[in-house]
Amino acid sequence: MTTPDHRRGGGAVPQWGSQGGHDPHAEPPVPVSDTPDPVAVDHDRLRQTVAEIEHTKTRATWFGVIIGAVILVLLLVFIVQNLENQRIELIFWEVNLPLGVSLLIAAIAGALVVALIGGLRMLQLRRALKKASSLPDHQ
Repeated sequence: MTTPDHRRGGGAVPQWGSQGGHDPHAEPPVPVSDTPDPVAVDHDRLRQTVAEIEHTKTRATWFGVIIGAVILVLLLVFIVQNLENQRIELIFWEVNLPLGVSLLIAAIAGALVVALIGGLRMLQLRRALKKASSLPDHQ
């Protein structure tokens, strides 16, 4: 099935603004003015301002706080659901802790080990960069 052609005589389709046939459903042409529309100018200025402040440290911090709060709620639910006491022995220490608390302590200890290793690596790279930047340029 094809759409009906309202033009008579066939030929090329007239371009916008040309002297061809008139389409009754077409939008009227927008008049061009040398003076800018104040509303459009304000809209463009606000859009540019929002685009400039879209990625900020405050936004990243706020996002981190939200994610941290969600994780804390999930951890709280995990600990409350795992309150059975477990005996934990490590070398010469022996403790009785709820299962959820002991797993949380283990996760924190693992995160601290990873943070320590990452911090040492960053320190190593910082020293290497400082040493490289203090060397004279040989061309």
